Amino acid sequence: MANAPDQPSVLLLIPAYNEEERIGPVLRDYAEYFRENYAGEFRAVVVLNGCRDDTLGVVKKIAEEFHEIEPLNFDEPIGKGGALIEGFKRAAEAKAVLTGYVDADGATPASAFHELATRCAAGEADCVIGSRWLPGSVLHQSQSPLRRVFSRGFHTIVSALFWMGIRDTQCPAKVMRREALEDVLETLRIADLAFDVNLLFSLRRAGHTVKEVPIEWTDQLGSKVTANLWRLSLVMFLSVVRLRLVHSPFYKWLRPLRPLETWLYLKLNAPPPRSARGGSGAK
Repeated sequence: MANAPDQPSVLLLIPAYNEEERIGPVLRDYAEYFRENYAGEFRAVVVLNGCRDDTLGVVKKIAEEFHEIEPLNFDEPIGKGGALIEGFKRAAEAKAVLTGYVDADGATPASAFHELATRCAAGEADCVIGSRWLPGSVLHQSQSPLRRVFSRGFHTIVSALFWMGIRDTQCPAKVMRREALEDVLETLRIADLAFDVNLLFSLRRAGHTVKEVPIEWTDQLGSKVTANLWRLSLVMFLSVVRLRLVHSPFYKWLRPLRPLETWLYLKLNAPPPRSARGGSGAK
């Protein structure tokens, strides 16, 4: 990807599932902002995850106006984590200097993502992530009390299992350098919303630095996470426990249970962890 001498190329991934009503303004805002405020090359790849509405049509229409935007469509659901893994593959092929991602609902404004990219490009860390729980964060609309309880409970579990010292693993606003992405791409397996833990843990294990910084954030009404909070929380809990076991001496003894593992994910209407060959299924 060509870029201005002092501005590294940036590839933004936006996983999307049935977002026809919200994604248009978000894509337009990002494209217009980076045209006006960024001298290097900026691209946004929308990874459509088994959409059943007209999200693809909306993205294609916006892409006619803004060449920076392109869709990457998967007809069948592969999970948010699965969508990001596929997007990371595209980023690795494109040789983008910086790769990041945000949600399709516009919770992270373009200016906030730009700041993350700027700090990563400046060498502050191999991966710079937004945090809603650090002093200095600007929360225009906070999470509901119930969702906040689940969020903090999940944080407690992740902290106990992985000891990463990160206060907000789940904020979907992250940017990393190409070298770091290439190092961990083959270790990314979790296809559900616990993908962020997989990514951060893999980066740390590979010796890459991760820096958490305050973020500007607006919790969006109509969130699919809030609507399915109990089921998604159970899936995420199973995934982080599985991730911990995978990196323990005991996982090899659990091989006979792997078909049960896949069955359980499917029963919960969740994408199973992906295999080493990149497909979904038990590792």
